[in-house]
Amino acid sequence: MDMQASRQLAVTQQQAWDALNDPGVLKLCIPGCDKVEATGPEQFTVGVALKIGPVSAKFTGKIRLGDMHPPNSYTLTFDGQGGAAGFSKGNAKVALTPNEGGCELAYTVHAQVGGKVAQLGQRLVDGAAKSMAEDFFKRFDDEMRRRYPAPAAQAPVAAEVEPVASGAKVPAWVWVAGVVVALAAVWWLSR
Repeated sequence: MDMQASRQLAVTQQQAWDALNDPGVLKLCIPGCDKVEATGPEQFTVGVALKIGPVSAKFTGKIRLGDMHPPNSYTLTFDGQGGAAGFSKGNAKVALTPNEGGCELAYTVHAQVGGKVAQLGQRLVDGAAKSMAEDFFKRFDDEMRRRYPAPAAQAPVAAEVEPVASGAKVPAWVWVAGVVVALAAVWWLSR
């Protein structure tokens, strides 16, 4: 599975980088995420529960960070296991580029999946992957609007989001890895 996309964010590059390093924000924004934990230097474990069509699975992903250039870019590798449902592995490159409207987040993902999830059908998996990516970005945009509201004259009406408790900082690549593990799991379930 190869996936490439970008998204305009209405916050500064540094604000986006900081939010992407907040485990509370990651857990809030990644659909089905129930944990983001450091397991060593530049290594994390992410837990994501997925339901695609008739298949439900809990994936635990191991993520390793590399080629990090805060607040501009990083590369991550991931390996996700979903028990009898299957596995996913691959890498992602993520970049934040400042611009007049805030910053642009761009990513490229290369992933492989296998197991029962891969039997669901490509269309179902692709649709679920796109839906999960849009859900993540909507949640992230809502959280950024909550944290960094626009001036009153220009403030758009946004969905109210529960405050997130901040804890230890987690590298920005962790949210992407969580999304990548989830997307790869979805893709794998549909093959």
